[in-house]
Amino acid sequence: MTSTREWVKNILLVLAMVLGSTLFSAPAYAEAPLAPNSRILFLHHSTGEVIWGGGVPEWFESYNATHKTAYSVTEQAFPKDSPYGWKNYPFDYWNIWVNHAGNVSFMSEPTLEMLTKEYQVIVFKHCFPVSDIEPDADKPDITSEDKTIANYKLQYNALKTKLRAFPSTRFIVWTGAAQVKGATSPEQARRAQTFFAWVNENWNENGDNIFVWDFRSLETEGGIYLKSSKAAGADDSHPASAFAKKAAPLFCQKVVDVILDKGDADSKSGK
Repeated sequence: MTSTREWVKNILLVLAMVLGSTLFSAPAYAEAPLAPNSRILFLHHSTGEVIWGGGVPEWFESYNATHKTAYSVTEQAFPKDSPYGWKNYPFDYWNIWVNHAGNVSFMSEPTLEMLTKEYQVIVFKHCFPVSDIEPDADKPDITSEDKTIANYKLQYNALKTKLRAFPSTRFIVWTGAAQVKGATSPEQARRAQTFFAWVNENWNENGDNIFVWDFRSLETEGGIYLKSSKAAGADDSHPASAFAKKAAPLFCQKVVDVILDKGDADSKSGK
């Protein structure tokens, strides 16, 4: 027989999944431009590295010279391959930043309590295996690494509550990178499209310190796969370098719009 404690836990998990952030009100958020010397941290893996190489540091150098600002942008692999593992999916951000929150790193990875002391803007993303979403299990489980929409929603809603606890820091999350047609199934691709549409249209809310850059829409142009013309190869879901050079300035402009307190007003894709 299911214990009362387990029954209550299941009810709360379902409520969190269905109602999401409506259970929580956003904390006070300073609606004003950040300082002209704000520090930006970009957490990524290989897909992010390709976009970074498309001209991100050069774009900020030019912007600073033209606008007399001193924004600094730093990139960092997160989580690292060792000891944590090369995994940057919803579970992993939840695991490091929510489940193991505090002023001490977890498996050599910095927590938000540590990062927010150094950076005014923190950007994080998922690499394309995030799109390999399987059907939901009977019960959603926030502690599960299984890639399902129900688990992702629980982890994202917990992350939203955590990110809002640092109203002086602004967070930008990329919608998850897509897979090329030859590297996934139609069912997985459609589930990924459904989840990241939810991130854009439901999870993301105006008036708080969290912003979404819709990288996925740039990759797919509204479809369910990474367009072959934007991919590194027929079976390679990394972005092509030519596409990276076009996407990088859109990403940089999104970061600046967030700094200038225009993050809610512009297109989420930066176009």
